[in-house]
Amino acid sequence: MEYYSKALDLAYNPTHARWLSPLLLGAESCLCAFIIFRIPYTEIDWEAYMQQVSQYLDGERDYTLIKGGTGPLVYPAAHVFIYSILYKLTEGGKNILIAQAIFAWLYLAILTLVMACYRMVKAPPYLFPLLVLSKRLHSVFLLRLFNDCFAVGFLFIAIYAYQHRVWTVGSVAYSFGVGTKMSLLLAAPAIGTILLQALPFKRAVNAAFLMAQVQLTIAFPFLPVNPLGYISRAFEFSRQFLYKWTVNWRFLDEETFLSREFAIALLAAHLGFLLLFTTTRWLKPSRQSLPGFIMGLWESRPLLMHQQISLRVTPTHIMTSVLSAMAIGLLCARSLHYQFYAYLAWSTPFLLWKSNLHPIATYTVWAVQEWAWNVYPSTNVSSAAVVGCLLIQVLGVWWGAAKDFSEKDPSTDDEHWGHNHVE
Repeated sequence: MEYYSKALDLAYNPTHARWLSPLLLGAESCLCAFIIFRIPYTEIDWEAYMQQVSQYLDGERDYTLIKGGTGPLVYPAAHVFIYSILYKLTEGGKNILIAQAIFAWLYLAILTLVMACYRMVKAPPYLFPLLVLSKRLHSVFLLRLFNDCFAVGFLFIAIYAYQHRVWTVGSVAYSFGVGTKMSLLLAAPAIGTILLQALPFKRAVNAAFLMAQVQLTIAFPFLPVNPLGYISRAFEFSRQFLYKWTVNWRFLDEETFLSREFAIALLAAHLGFLLLFTTTRWLKPSRQSLPGFIMGLWESRPLLMHQQISLRVTPTHIMTSVLSAMAIGLLCARSLHYQFYAYLAWSTPFLLWKSNLHPIATYTVWAVQEWAWNVYPSTNVSSAAVVGCLLIQVLGVWWGAAKDFSEKDPSTDDEHWGHNHVE
């Protein structure tokens, strides 16, 4: 019985994450080296990235004229700047080994940050192995070199900064992530509610302007030449994905997948989930309805009232809001490709924990999802599993967060979250 109690303590006591994290990072360092040296690199988008940035480095500034082997450049300007640096560091993209080493360091750095975010919310140690066990995630980083790796890194920098209430750094990091790949726009509704509750209205608006200024700054080399061309390519919302590459909706027939009715249904579902989470979960720190919250933005709240609301925007609330928004967006996406797993792999353990699932159920759902994302090409069964696991996470975190702030003073939700954190 004593050993059983110790095992339970090891699995559930958040203090053990302090020594477990470096052990897992050390093991991951060895695993990354093994993957790089023993498993063949797979070319998908790297050469196209290099072809595109080489045109930028040669002086091309019209976004509509920059193309690569896979087609036109369809990512915002931060992507161009990041891969321009990689172009120079890898001898024009030819030295794949150096590129893989850079992505290994990137993977380990982001993993360290993710673990720090988990520790901030006092996640139990049994979740931490799930952060390092994904075969697909290692493939995305080390064998594919996708730009999603940088985007998810900026997302977790933003989460970590917001958890520490460093709002400017978090907003700049998030905006730069959007400037790398617009997939991060999925988190914008949640981030908006966080800032509007944690900060006075004018400061929240200033944060939004700061994000916009970041976008203008990174786009500046291209805007004077063809501003509409840049916007239409960097943020191409009308792009049509091919049925043969879909990971999530393979179990539907191609005619349904490509239909306008299906696209409208997904958009309606996305908006419906956002409204549900906003009104019942993301605005909980304010203790107001959505109409009341909107009306309150235009009124000058008493300082004490604002401080109380701000204190309720805890690290747990921040991480739950941002990651649930991303999960909602992925669930309602028209088409997911394998690299999109970068946004999900480090979110799923947290979302399943917040769903109040038993650890065995958490590991089961995680394993089914991991299996589904490793099936290539996707099948009816694997794609149904992808959608099913996402649905479990979205509905589960909504249900699990129902009691947040209801059993005790929410300002003490995180013990280390004290009055020194109020701005």
